[in-house]
Amino acid sequence: MRVYGRVQGVFFRQSAAIVAEKLGVFGYIQNLEDGSVEAVYEGEEEAVKRMVEWTKKGPSTAKVTSYSITYEPYKGEFKSFEIRYF
Repeated sequence: MRVYGRVQGVFFRQSAAIVAEKLGVFGYIQNLEDGSVEAVYEGEEEAVKRMVEWTKKGPSTAKVTSYSITYEPYKGEFKSFEIRYF
C-alpha cells in the first residue's frame, strides 16, 4: 500500500506500528524518497482490512490525499512489524 499527501514527519510510521501491534498485523512501513509512505501488511484477513482502513487516514497529524493498494496472496514472510529507514 502507498499513501500520499502530508504523510512524512507526522509520526505516520510510528503510529502505524502501534496500530499494527494492537491488531496483530506483521510487515513493515517506510518513507519513500518521493514523500510517500509504503506499507506492507500481512496477517489475519480482518486485521489487515482494519489496518488498511486506518492507513487510508493515518494519524490525526497526517493528511492523506490519495492511496494505492495492491493485494497479493499470503506468503507468511513476516514475523513482526517494523519501521524501515531508507
